Amino acid sequence: MLVSEITIQDLKNYARVDYDEDDLLFSSILEACKLYITSYTGLTLEQIDAKEDLTMAIFVLSNELYENRTFTVLDNKVNVVIKSILDMHSINLL
Repeated sequence: MLVSEITIQDLKNYARVDYDEDDLLFSSILEACKLYITSYTGLTLEQIDAKEDLTMAIFVLSNELYENRTFTVLDNKVNVVIKSILDMHSINLL
């Protein structure tokens, strides 16, 4: 599945949400995840769409944003799954 193919319903299914009250929230979360990934990696939306493993980063990140309503950073460490996937595609390394 490509990043551009991810729907709000896909994110809700991943988060095991079966009601529609949070559709607006999931819409915002999906856009925030895409922007986070493009900012983190330095890739464009078209470039992240070509990397199917980034789809899982969207799902994991969106679920974390929904469940915790914030991106969890413990002891200054980002979620290892998300970090490792995004690091593989990061082109804006300093």
